[in-house]
Amino acid sequence: MDTSWWPAVAAAVAVVVLVLVPGPGRWVGRGRAAPHGPGPPPRVRPGELWTLTDGRPCLVLSVRARRARVAWITRKYDDRRAGVIPLPPGVVGAQGRKSFLEADRPQEVSLWEFACRSGLVDPTVWDEVKGLGGGTG
Repeated sequence: MDTSWWPAVAAAVAVVVLVLVPGPGRWVGRGRAAPHGPGPPPRVRPGELWTLTDGRPCLVLSVRARRARVAWITRKYDDRRAGVIPLPPGVVGAQGRKSFLEADRPQEVSLWEFACRSGLVDPTVWDEVKGLGGGTG
């Protein structure tokens, strides 16, 4: 009996297995969190303005364990929403541009999503929104 074709079949099966079985990090972006680099997460504190890795600016309301509660910052004003607070001009981005804090929709994000600290929020704005963090700020 001729068995010279068996190594070819074994090689084909090995290729199919390698293609179909996901390895570590192969499914990033498909419902799994992206792996983070070595070392500690950024030091994020309440009252700070940050930009996330996806480019969205936010105000940190509170920090617990490895997550932070944030309020998003936008350039668009929607007068139908009561929780939108105007920020002083130039707080985020170019000098003189208006921006608004979406205080009515705080969300939690992982500390690993924070990319760049932009500064501190105006103390009068902080006094108005610090209670949204769910604790003392």
